[in-house]
Amino acid sequence: MEIERRNNVTVTGNPQGRTVVLAHGFGCDQNMWRLTVPALVEDYRVVLFDYVGSGRSDLSAFSEARYASLSGYAQDVVDVCEALDLRGAVFVGHSVSAMIGVLAAGMAPERIGALVMVAPSPRYIDDEGYRGGFTAEDIDELLDSLESNYLGWSAAMAPVIMGNAERPELGEELTNSFCATDPAMARVFARTTFLSDSRDELKGVSVPTLVLDCTQDAIAPREVGAFVHQAIPGSTLLTLDATGHCPHMSAPEATNGAITGFLAGLR
Repeated sequence: MEIERRNNVTVTGNPQGRTVVLAHGFGCDQNMWRLTVPALVEDYRVVLFDYVGSGRSDLSAFSEARYASLSGYAQDVVDVCEALDLRGAVFVGHSVSAMIGVLAAGMAPERIGALVMVAPSPRYIDDEGYRGGFTAEDIDELLDSLESNYLGWSAAMAPVIMGNAERPELGEELTNSFCATDPAMARVFARTTFLSDSRDELKGVSVPTLVLDCTQDAIAPREVGAFVHQAIPGSTLLTLDATGHCPHMSAPEATNGAITGFLAGLR
């Protein structure tokens, strides 16, 4: 099908199980979930995909106008769910994908029945009464650096995002993933991500939601996880014993245990 080719959709696992959709963050692709998939495939049907502009998606389908807002990426999610005729799927979103999942659930509530938000942030820039972790000047500098020298920015920022300096191979993998992304498309996704403000959308979430944050995260500090939890009625907050912004890669056992525990409690 056209959408499945466009977004490089992969379906695996138990065809009789509830569907779990795994969504990657900025600069990544579905391969970043390879340590999570084995924990799910016995009991769940697992769907992976790449946003247009990422991984092995159809780059010719990229539109700067569409992907200049998170709703464009959320439409990718809805398109994939509709192409597979998913009903009540559990959407697991890492980083910016956590907020994309919130938007997609609002756009197609019959398709998404629960959310797992891994290291989410509804706004990266500090605001009055809100700590996102960055000043506006920080983000301007970050985006300027990215736009002037994307490969250099990737090499410098990926290890910071990943954390776990004692395990440099993790930072190297993220660097390689960033560098494999088309720079022009990455610039659009970065600007969309780091300038987004989705705080108002959180209160509209009505499905069971698990919020996962980390003990140390340079991109989404713990205050952000607490904010997301408090804003989503009935949500559960769990702080993983993990450092960095990619716990599904740096601490897969803790992350997978949290996800499968949540899944087991769903009806």
